[in-house]
Amino acid sequence: MKNVDIKEIIAYLIVGVCVTIISLGSYYLLTFLFFNPNDPIELQISNVLSWIFACTAAYFMNRIFVFKSKDDNLLKEGFKFYLARLATLLVDMALMFIFVSLLKYNDKIVKVFVQVVVILSNYIVSKFVVFKK
Repeated sequence: MKNVDIKEIIAYLIVGVCVTIISLGSYYLLTFLFFNPNDPIELQISNVLSWIFACTAAYFMNRIFVFKSKDDNLLKEGFKFYLARLATLLVDMALMFIFVSLLKYNDKIVKVFVQVVVILSNYIVSKFVVFKK
């Protein structure tokens, strides 16, 4: 593994922690203040809103700190980023539905597990599709 790859992975992990904090924090705040996680619709509303907050932060942090993108076309790059993240959002939503709504596991614990799956998937997609050099 090249030195650049190690630095990139470390930067991605740091950004991933920040984005995870934003995602979990906004999800927990939304379910504490506004939405009932025991209601399947409200669970998904909280999940999608937290995704929007986290995804927006992730795009800019990944662009600047991880992949150091020089692409002048922010709209095109941003669109690819959101489209790729939309795919992992669907995985996120499906896992939350299965484990929380159907199997009745604790939503807070499941959300942490799901975030790990999403972070790994997002790195692969970001590196090889969105920010490929």
